[in-house]
Amino acid sequence: MRAGPFIVAVTGGIGSGKSEVTRRFSAHGVEVIDADLIARELVAPGQPTLMEIQRHFGAAMIAGDGQLDRRKMREAIFADPAKKQLLEALLHPVIASVMQQRAIAATGPYVVLAIPLLAESHRYDWVDRVVVVDVPETVQRDRIMRRDALDGAQAEAVIQSQATRAQRLALADDVIENVGDLALLDSAVNALHRKYLEISRRLGGDGSASGTSS
Repeated sequence: MRAGPFIVAVTGGIGSGKSEVTRRFSAHGVEVIDADLIARELVAPGQPTLMEIQRHFGAAMIAGDGQLDRRKMREAIFADPAKKQLLEALLHPVIASVMQQRAIAATGPYVVLAIPLLAESHRYDWVDRVVVVDVPETVQRDRIMRRDALDGAQAEAVIQSQATRAQRLALADDVIENVGDLALLDSAVNALHRKYLEISRRLGGDGSASGTSS
């Protein structure tokens, strides 16, 4: 009998629709562990990681209420690649460790990890399978411009700050092409849910996730 659930990572570039995909896995009763939410936990007031960020970046990065000043931090790391690398060095190992602990402890036949920067990290070799939510860069750019009220150059800069589409696809065991309507996305996630239940059964899991397998 396999110890712990089958572990599936979902990743994709900004604007690809990762959240829509993980929301659909969650609707099947699958536990979703989100790297972004864990990052927010780690920088809550009083947390050791926030204290380390303050030590390296200075008190100016902490707002009056004790919270991380996200706007200032975004501006700092966008302007200076070395600062971006430093922040990632402080955050990413802890995020990966917490995600692994929670994934192992999860119940159900499989668990989903939402990891936006999977291709930029080398800390997830314990993941069993990778799903890449893929869209052309032109679609990414249009979605970012609409969602974040950016112009074309700003949206392009955000895209270029991440791993390339090819780098993400090189990691993929499964690909969801999220360029159609939501019904197509439903169908794609439903198919993967059935596949992962079957894989889990073969590995010795109980295959008893709540929700449907349709």
